[in-house]
Amino acid sequence: MKYLILIYSNPKSRAAWEKLTDEQQMQFGQDHYDLSAKLRASGELVVSEGLAGPETGKGVSIRDGEVVVTDGPYAEAKEYLAGFYLVEADTIEEVIAHAATLPDAHNDGIEIRPIFDMSMLDL
Repeated sequence: MKYLILIYSNPKSRAAWEKLTDEQQMQFGQDHYDLSAKLRASGELVVSEGLAGPETGKGVSIRDGEVVVTDGPYAEAKEYLAGFYLVEADTIEEVIAHAATLPDAHNDGIEIRPIFDMSMLDL
């Protein structure tokens, strides 16, 4: 089964990041690199990416039949998606164990969601 490990950031976690020393920031990145390497070696990693800041994003919606594009995040949104891992694993417990090794887990910034298997739909 495929699972998505979603890593979120928010003002609290950004402030914590800013307080880290250069060495601690490097270790933070190394922890992500190490998990990616471990998952790649075991064949569990499908893809993993960090995302550019939310100010670089676009919102897309349809209003009265027209495409409406907005810049950046909504002002009231405090939390944003910072990165993800798409992994294949036999159980969610395995994915939880992997996610728990990430430094982001200390900032309440990780969510795990199973990928919906579209082949199960009767289309």
